[in-house]
Amino acid sequence: MLKITKTFFFSILFFSLINSNLFAQNADAILGVWKNGEGTGMVQIYKKGDKYFGKLVWLKVPNDPDGKPRTDINNPDAKLHSRPLKGLENLRDFTFKGDNKWEDGNIYDPKTGNDYSCEMKLVDENTLEVRGYIGVSLFGRTDVWKRQVKK
Repeated sequence: MLKITKTFFFSILFFSLINSNLFAQNADAILGVWKNGEGTGMVQIYKKGDKYFGKLVWLKVPNDPDGKPRTDINNPDAKLHSRPLKGLENLRDFTFKGDNKWEDGNIYDPKTGNDYSCEMKLVDENTLEVRGYIGVSLFGRTDVWKRQVKK
């Protein structure tokens, strides 16, 4: 009986180590360029230290009606209305939690000028579910992004 318990314990330990190692290797699977569900923008997700961030790198409509690059006109802070949308960091401070999930981050929506709590889940190599919410993730909206360029 003791031998079976010992073997079982080491088997569990071995598989736990393999699983945690696989997740650690998969943490950067989110890196690359992603197109949002509406097809109106692309976000490049990158890493700073152990956190993940994203910035707008392409806009379907890059210029305003006057032909000038679009700016952050919907931001509640009037001082930021002149900052360009292209290059804007709209994903911030995500942490990899394992199981293809990145959580504890924020997403900024330039269409509304609002910042939301956010979590992301990699469904497959080229599909990312991005869920913005207020308070708890139950009260939010999920957008499905498609990979354009893998890092």
